Amino acid sequence: MQQDQPSLSREDLIAALAAGEKPREQWRIGTEHEKFVFHRDTLAPAPFDGQRGIERLLDRLIGFGWEPKREAGRIIALYRREGASITLEPGGQLELSGAPLRSLHETCREINGHLHQIRAVGDELDFGYLGLGFHPLARLDAIPPVPKARYRIMRAYMPKKGNHGLDMMFRTTTVQVNLDFADERDMVRKMRVAMALQPLATALFANSPFVEGRPCGYLSYRSFVWMDTDPDRTGILPFVFEDGFGYERYVDWVLDAPMYFVERDGIFHDVAGASFRDFLAGRLPQLPGLRATMKDWDDHLTTVFPEVRLKTFLEMRGADGGPWAQLCALPAFWVGLLYDDAALAAAEALVRDWSAADILALRQQVPTSALATPFQGRSVRDWLQDVLAIARDGLKARALCNEKGEDETSFLDTLDEIVTEGRTLAEQLLAAYETRWGRDVRPVFREQAY
Repeated sequence: MQQDQPSLSREDLIAALAAGEKPREQWRIGTEHEKFVFHRDTLAPAPFDGQRGIERLLDRLIGFGWEPKREAGRIIALYRREGASITLEPGGQLELSGAPLRSLHETCREINGHLHQIRAVGDELDFGYLGLGFHPLARLDAIPPVPKARYRIMRAYMPKKGNHGLDMMFRTTTVQVNLDFADERDMVRKMRVAMALQPLATALFANSPFVEGRPCGYLSYRSFVWMDTDPDRTGILPFVFEDGFGYERYVDWVLDAPMYFVERDGIFHDVAGASFRDFLAGRLPQLPGLRATMKDWDDHLTTVFPEVRLKTFLEMRGADGGPWAQLCALPAFWVGLLYDDAALAAAEALVRDWSAADILALRQQVPTSALATPFQGRSVRDWLQDVLAIARDGLKARALCNEKGEDETSFLDTLDEIVTEGRTLAEQLLAAYETRWGRDVRPVFREQAY
């Protein structure tokens, strides 16, 4: 196996993150969301193969202008040249990674268009699509794997690091937003605010109260699962709050996160547990003499999963998958907080006295008690009232209106309702389970389907 690019240095990796810096006028919003694909007649997870399989779904979506991406001859993803893609999580969860867009109005139109497309194919193949943070019915062994080589390597490695890594891979979904930064100082400010507030986002978007057909004792079981997945690459990162944090410190953390794989010419080599520092020096025991390329670094960046992830943009990762309104609300929440100077300053002031230990402790509690979680003499619900007011002011200041003259603040309305009522989506589902569903979780596939 020959080296195909010049060897990299640590400084190259730092510069690669810095290359994401953009002036404000180029800041964009990239929204991602995942959903479970199921057969409407049986509610069973759709397999990858067969006439009613997910590969067939991808093939039919090509007719809407998507280009296929193949691995070993199989369609495993779709993409468009403007930057959007449709990918598969390990258990066949279908993910839209949206194009970088200027406004939340554009984001919501993109989501609507995507849902229209998959519903059209779903009507043909009898598929349904469900957005909950954790699969409400299926056992782990009932979910067929997607034939992607990187997932095969992860499946073998995950049980060595935590008790719920496979649950994370196969039975969770999320909604995320990717946001830009101007320079290192701006990245640090946004990263700290986002990391501090991520437990509040987890509480606000809690939507996974069922496991294998029964209430599980958590409002965000997805979030609990992430706490027992792999401590080397997940969670709240305390060093983000330390003096001197920046690109360099993040690169060092990623370098110390064990590797999963190396890809060359379409072949994925299992190097799980190896050191990327050794790879930089050409000392990987599995591939002696081979040195890392920038593509390898980009791949490795995708294998760390902190609550806020830094690449050439910032990824907010703390929310459960949810219904349509949540898909527009999650980016509205973070754009309002982080894309306006006054809002960012207000959010910084709000969390200024929160220590890393405080935030870690809050992160441990919110999967169970969500809005009711006590924190520094107030409830999370009380804190969220302040946070949502800041986000609303931030969106109002952006003054980006649709063709009806409406600004972006309306996308927060569904979150205001949750906080005003003091009931998460998870608690609403639990109430339905105990009353009109007759303690049968299956109606969720009808009521919550896209």
